Amino acid sequence: MTRTARRRFAREMESIVDGLAIGAVGPVFLHCYDQPAGGKWVDDVIPGKLVALDRTSGEQLWVSPCEVGYGRGFGAGFGPDQDLVVLGPSAHGHRIVRMRLDSGELLGVHKIDLFDAALVGPDVCITTTPKAVVAIDTSAMEEAWQYRRPGERYHDLARHKDSVYVVYTNANTSRQGVLRLDAKTGKFQEEIVAARLPAIQAIAAWQGGVTLLTRDLGQIMPREAMPRFMTDLALHPDGGNVDSLTLVSFAAEGAATEGPRWWRILSSRRGDAVPDISMKCDDGKLYLVQEALIDVRDALTGRALGEWTVPGLDESVAWEVCQGAALVAEEERASLYELPA
Repeated sequence: MTRTARRRFAREMESIVDGLAIGAVGPVFLHCYDQPAGGKWVDDVIPGKLVALDRTSGEQLWVSPCEVGYGRGFGAGFGPDQDLVVLGPSAHGHRIVRMRLDSGELLGVHKIDLFDAALVGPDVCITTTPKAVVAIDTSAMEEAWQYRRPGERYHDLARHKDSVYVVYTNANTSRQGVLRLDAKTGKFQEEIVAARLPAIQAIAAWQGGVTLLTRDLGQIMPREAMPRFMTDLALHPDGGNVDSLTLVSFAAEGAATEGPRWWRILSSRRGDAVPDISMKCDDGKLYLVQEALIDVRDALTGRALGEWTVPGLDESVAWEVCQGAALVAEEERASLYELPA
């Protein structure tokens, strides 16, 4: 049964929201910018600012200018010393910034290379460009390691403890797979999923496993699992003959030889009818978002735990889940909802 999520607060913002961060405790944070009259800027990068909101009431605690603005590449999270870390473009190239959680005071800023995707951790911030995966020491704000191999292009990221999982494309075949790197050194550990998939839409990592949103799962399915997979496909209510979107989970290590642990075919329709779904993972649960609906599943088994309608989610520019709280940012509004799955 689908329920409507309980809203803890909703706050109208005077600035345009384009990013957010939420931890297990303490304030929630919004990255915002102000639109000038006529939409004309001196620089290509729009100046940014950070806003801290009380996680219970939505009351504004502080607002502070941020060296990171609006543009290509963005990441936000928490450092080891009661600090908020933001990565992204600035008027003087891409930068990493550290600010105090309780006041927004600037603690440090450092120039970094341009990136497309970023994960912020208390030890390192990991970024990707098509040519490299780069880790930046969160406290020192300097490069810690870099990984690259000929013939690979890098895309999305996920991390659990000391393993980083990277979606990559084989440049020769244009097929995608998943690599596992050591988060401390950047050393290649193994290929979790062989580069035989046409596309990987999203990736999430959790204790003991990696979950993907992908399609054409038969390309990597072990022979002994194919009869069950084909039966699931034939029985799918869409009535198609191909898995156009599938949720699939692999072991955190050695998955390339073992094959999937479990899968759930979400769509067997072709073309534009395939649903647009995004995914996050927190506390052993997978959160799948389609329009204004959040589908919560157990990461270990794929079992459905509940569905919630979240007003404004279909218009959101960013969303995140932590400890059963979903922070949703629309362009001019921020809301916090409870998902007691």
